[in-house]
Amino acid sequence: MTTADWAEVDRYLVETLVGDEDSETLRANAAAGLPAIDVSPPQGKFLYLIAKSVRARRVLEVGTLGGYSTTWLARAVGKAGRVVTLEYEPKHAEVAGRNLDRAGVGERVDIRVGAALDSLPTLAEEQPEPFDLVFIDADKVNNANYVRWALRLTRPGSVIIVDNVVRNGGIADAASTDAAVRASREVIELIAAEPRLDGTVLQTVGGKGWDGFAYAVVLDEDD
Repeated sequence: MTTADWAEVDRYLVETLVGDEDSETLRANAAAGLPAIDVSPPQGKFLYLIAKSVRARRVLEVGTLGGYSTTWLARAVGKAGRVVTLEYEPKHAEVAGRNLDRAGVGERVDIRVGAALDSLPTLAEEQPEPFDLVFIDADKVNNANYVRWALRLTRPGSVIIVDNVVRNGGIADAASTDAAVRASREVIELIAAEPRLDGTVLQTVGGKGWDGFAYAVVLDEDD
């Protein structure tokens, strides 16, 4: 099968299960010149359902882009919930803010602009309530660092999801010199070695090609 076949399946899933109410967000991102690296609509719905399943009320997102995944997560937390999302590029954050407001969830979202590895220590100093879910979809070379921070900011039972870890199968190549592949292997091996985490990787195919999510749960010390 080809990417075109996978994209056709995505189109069917959007028509039957997902809906296209946020297609305007994707169009606005394209019009603003943002890179087309948003999660796909079925993946956005998947994140929404995970957040709903764990009854997340506080979500941390590393990597906002134009706010497409942020919108799904903000809907999941409900009116009383909160999403803190970190974005390096001011232009992206500005576009995301408009998109979130248009979607009617802007008041649930705190967009913080700057390098995530600068924003995360500041966030930790604020001693926030633990996050129920962390979604990491930013610069891949720092994924392991983001997971380490996520551990500091969550609680037993919280979920940590890292996007784009399969890299068209590149993670199977231990000799790869690709920085993103090496970072994916690092974060997967971190999850495997960290006693406070239990996880797996779900491979995905679709209009965005062959990739996957790392999915980890923060364990209680008695687990």
